[in-house]
Amino acid sequence: MKPFLTNCLRKCAAIALLLSPLAMQGQQAKIQNWRPYDQSGINVFESPKDSATSFDGLKVRIGAGFTQQFQSLKHSNTAGSPALYPRLKSGFNLAQANLNIDVQLADGIALNLVTYLSARHHNEAWVKGGYIQFDKVPFKGKVWEDIMKVVTLKIGHYELNYGDQHFRRSDGGQTLYNPFIENYIMDAFATEVGAEVILRKGDFTGVLSASNGLINGGVQAPTITPTSTQTYKRNPSLIGKLAYDKKFDENFRLRVAGSVFHNSSSGRSTLYAGDRTGSNYWFAMEKFDASAKDQFTSGRISPNFTNQITALQFNALVRAYGFEFFGTFENAQGRTIGEKVAGTPKRKVNQFAVDGIYRIGAKENVFLGVRYNQVKGELVNATTEQTVDRVAFGAGWFLTKNVLLKGEYVNQNYKGYATGNILNGGNFKGVVVEAVVGF
Repeated sequence: MKPFLTNCLRKCAAIALLLSPLAMQGQQAKIQNWRPYDQSGINVFESPKDSATSFDGLKVRIGAGFTQQFQSLKHSNTAGSPALYPRLKSGFNLAQANLNIDVQLADGIALNLVTYLSARHHNEAWVKGGYIQFDKVPFKGKVWEDIMKVVTLKIGHYELNYGDQHFRRSDGGQTLYNPFIENYIMDAFATEVGAEVILRKGDFTGVLSASNGLINGGVQAPTITPTSTQTYKRNPSLIGKLAYDKKFDENFRLRVAGSVFHNSSSGRSTLYAGDRTGSNYWFAMEKFDASAKDQFTSGRISPNFTNQITALQFNALVRAYGFEFFGTFENAQGRTIGEKVAGTPKRKVNQFAVDGIYRIGAKENVFLGVRYNQVKGELVNATTEQTVDRVAFGAGWFLTKNVLLKGEYVNQNYKGYATGNILNGGNFKGVVVEAVVGF
């Protein structure tokens, strides 16, 4: 009897430990200058300067994002060879999960760490990045107080603040901010090691940032090929942003922003290929022998500007009486190291996207939306032009501020790809539904 009781107690203790974050949700530690992971974090861009939360000692906050999908998509092309993945059927995809750890280290000083616990590309636990954020500094003097009233400093391995769209994208298990299922066709997202300065004055926000230009660290000189002894320069990524954000009253808000990203010589720039989790359109337009882990960018297009890249992104958010308009125009140009060595001209690509959302009710718990997204340019080489466009119709329901059910119908087309390319005459369409938890 004693071993039986001991085992029962152990199991009960383990269950209580697993459920304690949910049971203690209402008693979570308050973190200064922090973007919530629930519904209240939607349309929050740069982390707020929050003076309402006082500091009363070191605090640790544990949060998470969970997403489970049901997918029913069909795809086709006119290439003939290589053949498309033949086993694309309706079903549930791998559940994705993020672990969020936020720590209040001191007054105005916080730490953030995000780990992908389960994702399409990395099924094992994989750290997204971590950084320390200073909204105050531990130096005495009025000059420091005056500076930090308008300055936020971020240092570490963090998500680069290029454009406004990355604040609305799905990121592994954290899909609650995105009113649609998937991110843009050309998905600007990268994590690099560096430092960022945010300046705020009235309704204006400026961002200046410099990073190592790579998805990870490294001290090795980059080579042109794995077997080559010829090396080339590795330069930092430079990012700038200027935004105007004005809430005129409870029913009208306007935000416009312009951003620039530049790297003149990177070992491997991943601005359009930095996601380690994967697309939410599984196996769409993939080859016949694809695997979920290795072919994880289904439905996305990377221009492959891995060595040289200059990108501009302009965004506008307008909210009025439940209606929400979010638009993006992006221009990017660059090339690979092979193209640079060969003297090939830089390729140019444009992206356009517009979201129309109507959020219903006093708490905006229900929403309807439509998105149009187009990428057009020299995606393959400097002599041909391709076009990829997508229309998505979406809807969602927040059962609570932490629980969201959303779905969409999507139709995506590929034009201008050569015969023999798997995307030649490509199309996929269908329905995807997501159940989401964020806290």
